[in-house]
Amino acid sequence: MQDKDIIDLYFARNEQAIAESSNKYGYYCTSIAQNILHNMQDAEECVNDTWLRAWSSIPPTKPDHLQLYLGGITRHISLDRFRRQNAAKRGGGEIVLALDEMHDVVAADTDLATESTDREFSEIFNRFLWSLPERECNIFIRRYYYLDPISLIAKRYGLSVANVQKILSRTRQKLREYLDKEGYAV
Repeated sequence: MQDKDIIDLYFARNEQAIAESSNKYGYYCTSIAQNILHNMQDAEECVNDTWLRAWSSIPPTKPDHLQLYLGGITRHISLDRFRRQNAAKRGGGEIVLALDEMHDVVAADTDLATESTDREFSEIFNRFLWSLPERECNIFIRRYYYLDPISLIAKRYGLSVANVQKILSRTRQKLREYLDKEGYAV
């Protein structure tokens, strides 16, 4: 079923929309949640919450890209769960590492999750991503959106871990300069 047809089901308040979303994007959303939580039961609960949140938000929202919309919902729900589970402890894990890596890019008083929902910031960030060479952009997205471990990214692209770390470091520096040029304090 096409995304437009699934969205039409949501607008018609037809519960088949959830089943079709799950059939088409269940694995995709589960992999996002699993990368964040590393617990299949928690990941499945977050994906179920994704369908509920999609049901509640469509309409009035009419997403241009259903896959990205559902993936974004899953990511936010999973990150919220991760924060709740790890509020009292600070330790390893890809989320903590990835957030620590991005800490120097975004000003200390800036909430990246809040800023990224702002349309202007999103447009600036998207322009930055489009300005990158394809491989560099993909590596950046794999690390900071999907929260893939650096070793997995290195394997996926046939690079050494050190090379991926260098690419990410340079890309974060480019992002810092780009945001500064666009008027976002870093």
